[in-house]
Order: sequence, then structure tokens, then C-alpha cells
Amino acid sequence: MKKYDTVVIGAGHAGIEAAYLAAKLHCSVLLLTLDIDGIGRLSCNPAVGGVAKGHLVREVDALGGLIGKITDSSALGYRFLNRSKGKAVWATRVQVDKYVYPKVAREYLQNSSNITILNAKVKNIITKNNKVKGVETNFGQFFYAKTIIVCAGTFLKGKIHIGLDSFSGGRLYEESSNSLFKSIKALKLKTKHFKTGTCARLDRRTLNFSKMVEQPSQEDVEPFSFFNKRIGKNHLSCYITHTNKKTHKVISKNLKYSPLYTGKIKSTGVRYCPSLEDKIVRFSNRDQHQIFIEPEGRDSVEIYPNGISTSLPFDVQCEFIQTIKGLESAVILRPGYGIEHGVIDARELSATLQTQTISGLYFAGQLNGTTGYEEAAAQGAIAGINAALSVKGKNPFVLDRSDAFIGVLIDDLVNKGTNEPYRMFTSRSEFRLSVREGNAAFRLMPKAYKLGLINKEEYALLQKQKTSLEGIIKDLRSTKVTMNGKKDSLANFLKRPQVSFANVNKHLDKKIKTSFLSKEAEVTIKYEGFLRREQSAVRELKNFDRIKIPAIDYSKVHSLSREVVEKLKKFNPKTLGDALKISGITPAAVLNIYSFIRRPKDQDNCR
Repeated sequence: MKKYDTVVIGAGHAGIEAAYLAAKLHCSVLLLTLDIDGIGRLSCNPAVGGVAKGHLVREVDALGGLIGKITDSSALGYRFLNRSKGKAVWATRVQVDKYVYPKVAREYLQNSSNITILNAKVKNIITKNNKVKGVETNFGQFFYAKTIIVCAGTFLKGKIHIGLDSFSGGRLYEESSNSLFKSIKALKLKTKHFKTGTCARLDRRTLNFSKMVEQPSQEDVEPFSFFNKRIGKNHLSCYITHTNKKTHKVISKNLKYSPLYTGKIKSTGVRYCPSLEDKIVRFSNRDQHQIFIEPEGRDSVEIYPNGISTSLPFDVQCEFIQTIKGLESAVILRPGYGIEHGVIDARELSATLQTQTISGLYFAGQLNGTTGYEEAAAQGAIAGINAALSVKGKNPFVLDRSDAFIGVLIDDLVNKGTNEPYRMFTSRSEFRLSVREGNAAFRLMPKAYKLGLINKEEYALLQKQKTSLEGIIKDLRSTKVTMNGKKDSLANFLKRPQVSFANVNKHLDKKIKTSFLSKEAEVTIKYEGFLRREQSAVRELKNFDRIKIPAIDYSKVHSLSREVVEKLKKFNPKTLGDALKISGITPAAVLNIYSFIRRPKDQDNCR
């Protein structure tokens, strides 16, 4: 039996980060995958990032991970979202080449001297005395492992649905891992099934783009990886079209063939990314839904029509797609489908993503109940780092909610669990102004450097940027000019809502050309009061596990909803930390309870 420090099962976005970062920490890693050519395959839309998801990409990059680097290397176009909104929700989204992305991912892994890649299917996880010993493959091979990270995505007893036809599969035309799911259940871990899906792929040559609205790539966007200086050129456009009443009529009359509405699919689906038939039923008052026509590759004829995920029969898909403007002659190359797949209850895990009952066994990615490449990559990074630290006998690495969106993601999963596929949103973070997408490197690279995940040269680049930012802020505070008849510092002028960095930059002796630094300087100046209050709340939250809750009448606590009051009465938490762990109880609600119990005048409301 060959021995490894870490065995990673699955080479999707979680498996890539888990294997790469464990190897970076000098562990011998065996990466087992059903298809070596499918490493990092983009199962659904050919894009990375977006609102809140972009935070995760930059955070993984700051920890020394790969998703940002691979994205930049395979980019077809960039967009910077929410420019007109608050800085906390600014986000980067990148259209990527579906065929280049896996190639780049594989090259990174193959170039690591500590990673061995094997095309094999795991049928059994071997344990002894509640500790992992190794894995058994379908070839009858046994591999000893000090730690095992399961990153099986949608392959755990997956079932694919197209109309009323269903069959086993982890992705279309790819086999499911039923024996592995059975092995996990045998370890007495709680399991269930969730549902997700994807849309049909269309032949670009059969579409009429002149009937659609072009959405060109934006060129004033920062690369995803902190270690890349600029984005590439020759980007491709996306296009926008819409469904219409004819589309909705075709779908409505064929709901009797939908596995969602005939009861064939019993698992919970993604609430925030529903299938088209689900949208039409749930939002029956709407006459149209937006569709983004996205290229899948520079040299590919395949198009991804983002927004029409479906599990209707193939002939119905053809019919409703051809009712859409610009798609009247569209030819389907691959049908859309729904998939039910096995997941574990993430409350079985600790914050390191190791199981609480079996030492050395970690789970990361979609099988923990999440949806999205970015959420998977974030979990893979944490599992890989902690598996390696465990092997080396070092203290675990855990990110708090105030440290990163990754901390929010994992804290939500392991403490509250999820009854539906979990997707990251900026609203899930109570400290979203402090943990912005733009400052991910400043927040996390120092931690990564201490762990040995980034080298001296990379860390020196961070220090250089930090020094530059501090210099810019100092200049803004010290430089005084007269605007509209009033003399004041550039910093104070910048605090005004209608003033942007571009307005004050022209008054600086050294003009700032780096948009990354100018954005961070503007946020630091404009929001320093809000940032100070957030940091104060962070300090208070860190003590919540030690603060006991007296017998109080929760209905008297300011701003608590009826639902929150009912949950608090039901679970009767002993400390503020216990209250925070209850599903649906937000940190904001706990801060309100804290304010209530520390005010003497409110003690009369204690029961």
C-alpha cells in the first residue's frame, strides 16, 4: 500500500485548491479523479466571480491558491459589477474559456513536485478507531493516507433528469460515485440530496446576434490575481436577450413533463438560481426574463444561454428556445438537465472542515451543500491547508467572520447548516465594508506568509503596495486646496458624496495611475467612520462566547423580528456566542441583545 500525507478525492474547484495548497505546505498529495482531462471542468456557466463570489476568488488568491491565476490565464472578458452602488458590493466577474481553464489548472498541478495525479474511482474510505487509514479504488488498489479530503462535487449518487427520463450520473455523460456515497453513509455521517441544473448549449453559428444587445468586455478592470499586473486584450462580447410570452406559454403547457412539477425531483434546488420553468411559475406576473448569451471558448462554437437552466424534455427545450429573440434558428448541441446529488450535513464538520467524529477526514465543495465554483474553491483551500497542518502537527488555520468571506461561508455551514444549496452573498457578512473584494490581499496575505503559502518575493510585493497606499492617504490628508471657494484637505473633499478620487487626483503632486490603489484610498478616506464602527463591533463579537444571557423577555429587545424572538425562546441560548450559532440569528440581532442586557435600565425587562 503506497503512503501519502493527503489523498484528495475529486479534481474540481475544491480538489484543485486542496491538493495545491497541501502540496505547497510540503505534503505528499495523491489527487484521484474520474477524468484527468476534466480537472477544473466548468460544469455550468463559463464564468468566475460575481457579487460576493469575487470576494472568495480574491481571498483564495491571497492565501496562495489558484482560482484567480487560472481565471486570468483563460479570460475571455472582464466586467466590474455594481459600480454605481456602495464599495462593499463592488465585484469582479470574468468570462473564461471553458476549454483553456482545465488545461491551465492541470498544468499548475502537474508542475507541483508534491502532487501525483491518478485517473481512478474511489469506492471505499478506510478507517480504523475513528481515524482515516486510506482509500480503495475501483482498480482494487489501496492507498494509505494520513488525511483524506473528499471533494466529489455532484458525483455522490447523482441522478440526472431530462424530462421524465432519469439516469445515474455525476455530470451529463459522466458516471456517478454511488459506492463512495455508500461508504460515507457507512461512516454514520448524515447525508441528503440537493438539486441543481444547467442549461442547453447552443451552436453560435445558428444565432442572430444583431437582434440582441451587445455587452462588451470592460478594459478598466483589475486582474483577479494580485500577482498579475494587467488583464489581457482581444476580449469577446456577451449579448443580452429575453424570454417572452410565447416562451412562457410553451413552458407552461409542458409542465406536465417537468420532473420538478411531476414530483420526480424531490430534492431542494437553488433558490437564487432557479430553473426557467420555476421562474415562470413563481413569477407568473412577469412577461420576460433576461438571458445572457455567453461564449464558452475562443475557438468553440458553443454558447451558454445563462438564465434558461431547465430539466424539460429535449424537444420542449428546442421549442421554447426558438421563441426567444435572436435564437429563432438556434440548434442545441447539448441539452439542459437537472441533477440530484448527495451532500453531507456540514454541521458534522469543524471550522477546519474536518469531520468531528473521524480524525483526518475532511470534506470540501458542493457536497457540503454549497453551489458555485468559488464557494467550492474557498472550502478546498481551507481543507487543504488544515489537512497539511494536521500532518505537520501544527495548529489549525481558521478564518473568523470578521477576517474574510471565507470565514462567513464556513461558519454558516458548520454552525448553522443549510436546508438548500448555499450561495454566497455580500448580505451574509455583517462586516462587508471591512472585508471588501479590493482589500483581500491586505487582509489575508500576511496570514498566508506566516503559514508559508506565499514566498518572500510575493510578500514584498504586498508590502510595496501597502506602503504606496499609506503614502497616498498621507498625501490626501496633508495636501490642502481651494475648491468652490473653500480651502480644505483633499481627504475632506473626498469624503463628500459627489467627489471621486479622480476629482482629487489631479491636485496631488504624484498622480496615481494604479486603479487598485486609488479605489482603496478612496474607500479608506470616505468610509473611515463606518470602518471604525465595524472594527468596534468586531472586538465586541470576539467576547460573545464569554457573555452570558440572563433570563430576559426577547420581545422587549429593540429590532428583533418575531421569527428571531421565537427561535431564541425555543433554543434558549446560554451565551451570546450560543445565540449566534442558531440558524437565522444574525450578528446584528446578537449585538442588539448585547446592548439590551448591558443597559441597567433594561434589567426590569428580565423575567
